[in-house]
Amino acid sequence: MPADAYKVPIGPLGYSRRSIVIVNDPEWVRSIMTDAIEIFPKNDLMKGALHPLVGDSLFVSDGETWKRQRRMVEPAFSFIRITKAFAAMQNAVGDHIGMLDQRADSGEPFSLDFSMSHLTADIICRTVFSSSIASGTALDVFESFAVFERNVSNVKLSHLIFGKAWSKVPQSKIVLDACIRIREQLGKLIDDCLASQDNSNDPDGSDNLARTVMDARDGDDGRPFTRDELIDQLGVFFLAGHETTASVLTWAFFIISERPEIAERIRAEIQTEVGNQHIAFEDIRKLAYTRNVFREALRLYPPLTFIPRVAAETTTLGGHKIKKGAMVMIAPWAIHRHQLYWDHPDAFDPDRFSPQREKDLVRGAYLPFGQGPRVCAGATFAMIESTLILAELVRRFDFHAEAAEKVVPVARLTTRPREEIMVRVTAYSKP
Repeated sequence: MPADAYKVPIGPLGYSRRSIVIVNDPEWVRSIMTDAIEIFPKNDLMKGALHPLVGDSLFVSDGETWKRQRRMVEPAFSFIRITKAFAAMQNAVGDHIGMLDQRADSGEPFSLDFSMSHLTADIICRTVFSSSIASGTALDVFESFAVFERNVSNVKLSHLIFGKAWSKVPQSKIVLDACIRIREQLGKLIDDCLASQDNSNDPDGSDNLARTVMDARDGDDGRPFTRDELIDQLGVFFLAGHETTASVLTWAFFIISERPEIAERIRAEIQTEVGNQHIAFEDIRKLAYTRNVFREALRLYPPLTFIPRVAAETTTLGGHKIKKGAMVMIAPWAIHRHQLYWDHPDAFDPDRFSPQREKDLVRGAYLPFGQGPRVCAGATFAMIESTLILAELVRRFDFHAEAAEKVVPVARLTTRPREEIMVRVTAYSKP
């Protein structure tokens, strides 16, 4: 990103055939993301990258299609559903602690990226399908998704500079094959859920997110999602609920490995608020500092580096003319580090979200989950899940990153390290 991207409210972002405008001003960002007349729909490059995997689902759809989908999936992320899903989170974290115990005993380094991806994927599998990632089908989804994430062309530089607006985004055969495998396996998981519901004497069946979405009905015509639509929506759950959270947790644990005083504050908070017992759902709200560590990692390393939109017609924004087809780039990466909106924007400081200081934050300058009507439906789920993971792992282990000086972030599907971060863990022993 050019230096001006962290200083200007709005301005051109380099040269391109179609024109790219970066928008940082929180009020103008809000106007784009609450765009009722849809001058700024989802960007064609984002749709081109994700369509083979999630079709015309919640993550990429617009207009009435999006509104219908949002109404139907929102109950799956209600507070009552999350309280029921918490046990699945605890079980997945417990199994992961067992794996880390073995890592601590062996002393061998392992990929932090893969570890966090495996854990969050396990949580999603358990909460969406009531199935551990250890099951063959779920594991195949996870492995195929890893191939997709590493190889998908989201914003290829040559296409960004020279491509026309709304032109097709080509994907490699390896990406398309991975999408086919993911959708086939998601279909099997859906069929298993439907079969278990048909064969159950319990009308509520297994209370998971997949069942909730399967039971959803359109408020206008009473229709459920078709099987293909279910695959689309549950593909989004897997994408948004696993990959994005894993990205932020990777950065959070890397930072903690470099800043042992953060780990000590997390442990002190847990001891004060929870003691030595397992962390229960009602304990999560008490762990304010732990939660703020995750919030600050979200600020500095937002999973969605860019939220691209496209101008559906020629318009103006902040006095700047924006031509039809121009890419309008909202970049949480730049806004979250912007010199106009943050004190010491490049410093990792969880206390900026404390009650004493949070009131001084610039409204709208923090948007890790988006904002407006399209704010992430799973934001509360992600906050609870991540607070639990940070608390339970940090209280038991010290993380030691290898070659920390070589860690560099890149914008792929999410904000990821350029190379995997290799770490070792040791069991924490209280002084």
